[in-house]
Amino acid sequence: MKSNLDLVNDCDNFPHYDEDPKIYNKLVSSYYRFSISGAPKVVGYMLPWVVEKMPWDGRWTVDHNQKWIYPTPQNGRDSTAKEETMVINDLLQMARKQGTFKVLKKWRDELYTIHGSNMLITMERSGSPLFGIVTYGVHMTTYVHTKEGMKIWVPRRAKGKTYGGMMDNTVAGGLATGEQPFECMVREAAEEASFTEDLVRTHAKPCGTISYFSFRDERADGETGLLQPEVQYVYDMEVGPDVVPKPCDDEVEDFRLWTLTEVQEALSDGQFKPNCALLLLDFFIRHGILTPQKEKNYVEIVSRLHRKLPFPTATTM
Repeated sequence: MKSNLDLVNDCDNFPHYDEDPKIYNKLVSSYYRFSISGAPKVVGYMLPWVVEKMPWDGRWTVDHNQKWIYPTPQNGRDSTAKEETMVINDLLQMARKQGTFKVLKKWRDELYTIHGSNMLITMERSGSPLFGIVTYGVHMTTYVHTKEGMKIWVPRRAKGKTYGGMMDNTVAGGLATGEQPFECMVREAAEEASFTEDLVRTHAKPCGTISYFSFRDERADGETGLLQPEVQYVYDMEVGPDVVPKPCDDEVEDFRLWTLTEVQEALSDGQFKPNCALLLLDFFIRHGILTPQKEKNYVEIVSRLHRKLPFPTATTM
């Protein structure tokens, strides 16, 4: 049976500097640093074997001595956001065509923004873990107050998806380039749970973010050990007993209305997708269900749910 801290460790499993600086520095120094124009900092880490297999062309600088990698589409002058985006996309398309990486078999035709630059440079979603950039998503917990107490709507992921058959948050999805978090939530809620736009706009409440840094495992499909730093925008939505989510796409099999005890038992049994477990811990903390009196590792858990990532993160207007 997993403790609440075990659930955090399952997802936020990249080493922390303050726990062992030598191990952390040794690991990070083995990576290549990925950067783009207009970014004053590193925007992602690349594993050496990924760098070795990647079909680089002459529009890239790959410095094996300093372990720096960045697109250089036009030697002798500054490149534009469009040019660098094209160079990145062409590289990933070539790797996809050659079958270089299994993770690219899940090609989404969906762009993620590479944050940290003063220019809008993007990357195909399925390629993001190869470059170790920060990705973003939205997650919502939908709950009902009943005579038996609070209950939460919990979906089971479709077996053909990543983390197939595991339990999930009521609604969740990746944040594509050009989308605002709440608009993404409205879209995902309709696609995954058949929630109407009016319902979500009226009742969904923003509740902050969580962040973590993971090594991808076999359940994510593709190569294991790829780096995945992530930020999730968090939402709650209280609904009445007459609101029942229904699958609309192929993401989930069904929805179950579970008591808090049922959710906690499923968490302890490892039935939830790892990052979704973190979202539920955050929900329990904010609603006074998980307290210092009930959890000896309360302070560490709260801190770990909001990890400071070693890369630039999104700015919002």
